[in-house]
Amino acid sequence: MRESGRPAAASAARSQPPSLFARNVLDLLERVEYRRCESGEDFEAISRLRYKAFHSHGLLDTIVEQKLSDHLDDVPNCYCFGVFMEGELVSTVRLHHLTRETPEAPIMTVFGDRLLLRLARGETFIDPSRLAVDPQLSSTHRALPYVTLRLAVIANTFFNATSCVSMIREEHTAFYHRIFGSVQVGEPRIYPPFTMPIFFYESLCEQNMAPTLQRFPFFHSTALERRMLFAKAPTGELAPLTILPTAKYFPEAA
Repeated sequence: MRESGRPAAASAARSQPPSLFARNVLDLLERVEYRRCESGEDFEAISRLRYKAFHSHGLLDTIVEQKLSDHLDDVPNCYCFGVFMEGELVSTVRLHHLTRETPEAPIMTVFGDRLLLRLARGETFIDPSRLAVDPQLSSTHRALPYVTLRLAVIANTFFNATSCVSMIREEHTAFYHRIFGSVQVGEPRIYPPFTMPIFFYESLCEQNMAPTLQRFPFFHSTALERRMLFAKAPTGELAPLTILPTAKYFPEAA
């Protein structure tokens, strides 16, 4: 996949000192690394962290094997990431790149009727799902959701997506609206195996990417980081094991 990019969005932010909040997120970025985890022990750890996080918040009934995974982890347009701090898995998110040719994604199982015609017209989407933070760290490292969802922002830029589409709980709707400019689409629906109604929220990239980067400089990334995270490795070459965040290289984050 060749990065399309969004030059206007990438250069929209002007040099302003980052806020204390942004500085805290940037400081945490200095301590983490990203890993694509699609099989083996890393993915096993991710499926256990998903279950641990969702079950501890009462969002998931007890599962004997205490793991959470499904067939959508294995489709070609899935990118599953772990966020590691000092070698330990601390959070995770799964991203699907929806196109007319690759429409598989969690959101299609619940709100597919709202996206099928748009996909047929050539629109594309990033669907972040299975966002999970180690519940033992969520209170001491409050920036972890931002560090983790940064991957969705990067994916939208790399794939030049029309928008980011998210299925979220009601208590998270204000967060997605405030940070990403997301707005509600239709009425909430049920999404098994979760035990509460799920809302469909959408953030149009052309409208929201530039303001998001301007307000939150930790979402910036270099083209090299984007390629390392999402480009397919050339034939005969291995994909990078770990990727370090690059937001610090932007003047807005200095």
